[in-house]
Amino acid sequence: MNPIRVVIAEDDQQIAEIQRRFLERIEGFELVGVAHGLEEARDLTDILQPELLLLDIQFPTGTGLELLRDLRANNSETDVILITAAKEVDTLQAALRGGVFDYILKPLVFERLQETLHSYIKHREKLQAMRQIAQSDVDTILPRGVTGTPSAPVESRLPKGIDVLTLDKIRQVFTEQTQSLSAEEVGEQIGASRTTARRYLEYLVSTSELNAEVSYGSVGRPERRYKLMP
Repeated sequence: MNPIRVVIAEDDQQIAEIQRRFLERIEGFELVGVAHGLEEARDLTDILQPELLLLDIQFPTGTGLELLRDLRANNSETDVILITAAKEVDTLQAALRGGVFDYILKPLVFERLQETLHSYIKHREKLQAMRQIAQSDVDTILPRGVTGTPSAPVESRLPKGIDVLTLDKIRQVFTEQTQSLSAEEVGEQIGASRTTARRYLEYLVSTSELNAEVSYGSVGRPERRYKLMP
């Protein structure tokens, strides 16, 4: 099966880079373009015709909702997942009316994106395998269906001692910092102890989000320092 072709539309270059790295770790998807502006996103979507668009809402020249409405008005077959900081109910309602596949709030968590993209693959496979539909099929395909069992939230799948809020704080630190950091430095930035920060940092190393290297200080004591995976 050919990989699903994806365009990322995000005006913040650091956040776009995080999305790109996350996408590379999820099998079945191919990034074909990154747009940092609304017009560029419109052009890439029109020219490349990707199956999926990861779309921000706020752009300097307009909103992603405008692009979403244009895509639907032009009968575009590109599916849209919104990744945004917008928490207004009106914005969510407008997105649902525009037929988005999902609505993910920032800061983006890898497990949340992975879960959505895996669901998207299953959604496409089920549609492609169908010739005719029954109501039970509709109920399992549409997100409003009541017959399916919702998957467990990401928080319930985290190891003991790791909570999603602290994890997001640490991820945010590394989106704003290109240099490597020690557990003590991270702890200071999130208001936690060195031991707590170290536990979360090692978890992010285990999920391949961070890279750890040993550095020797002026007195020769080894220290583990962490940075985003290249």
